[in-house]
Amino acid sequence: MTHTAVVQSTGRAARAARAGFRRGRRPGRRQWFWAYLMVAPMAIGLGIFYLWPIAQTFYYSFTESGPFGGHTWTGTDNYKALADDPTVLKSVINTLTYTVIQLAGIPLAIMLAALLNQKNLRGRAVYRVIFFLPAVTMPVAMAMLWRWMYDGNYGLVNYLLSTVGISGQHWASDPDIALYALAAIGIWMSLGYNMVIFLAGLQAIPAEYYEAARMDGAGPVRTFLRITVPLLSPNIFFVTVLTMINSLQMFDLAYMMMSTPGSTAGAANPALPEVRSVSYLFFQKSFVEHNIGFGAAIAFVLVGFIVLMTAIQFRLQKRWVHYA
Repeated sequence: MTHTAVVQSTGRAARAARAGFRRGRRPGRRQWFWAYLMVAPMAIGLGIFYLWPIAQTFYYSFTESGPFGGHTWTGTDNYKALADDPTVLKSVINTLTYTVIQLAGIPLAIMLAALLNQKNLRGRAVYRVIFFLPAVTMPVAMAMLWRWMYDGNYGLVNYLLSTVGISGQHWASDPDIALYALAAIGIWMSLGYNMVIFLAGLQAIPAEYYEAARMDGAGPVRTFLRITVPLLSPNIFFVTVLTMINSLQMFDLAYMMMSTPGSTAGAANPALPEVRSVSYLFFQKSFVEHNIGFGAAIAFVLVGFIVLMTAIQFRLQKRWVHYA
């Protein structure tokens, strides 16, 4: 048999083997039935609790709800009213300001993770647990605790400041500082969770890189900027995306901190206009003022903005995220 004939015979055998493999792996109706049956509970739950509410909210955003129920189609009137409402613009500014402050807290989590990653640090396991506790505590409980700490008359923060001769403030009711006070709580609550993610990334970096840097005479700062940060960039990207999404949806913290016993959702707090987020405005319009159509429009604009910002982050990650 010539060389050409051997090659042709081998090629035919390979094609026949591939065809037989494809025929052997092709699932039958019975296999498809069991596959769909296994996926059905998750698909049904997703459709009922996620897809249907989204479609219903989208429909409500083009309607006006009546005082006794029912919805009247109004087209894009809710979106036009949303663009002309000054409280919406103020809520957007408040939400973006809060989000930027939360993103500024990510370097603090990185430095804290680097500190707790030191093997010669005594009691580092205890410190890790202490910093992670706010991440597993209910936000409502944390907000109630901080309401007492921020109290202008008998709060712990003002008491500690008075011991060093500094006069305290009404942190949660002063319009000039209330938003920054809430942002400080948000950073404190997310610090432990972000620290754990960065700590996992730091422990995955091979020690050989640091040994080579020391042999080359690189100092701690240069090693951190040239080795740690680039290799930690996937974790930084993940934390940045989650932080932005969570910050843009901030509601429970503002609701608990701004509400006053006996009042309606913070109506008696003078700092509410300076703290009201987009999610808070959605709650107020939908469930306090019962303007469901306007609230649904706010919700869809917020969802669209979150999707847009997340897409931009995934687009830009190619320029600065380095996957090993």
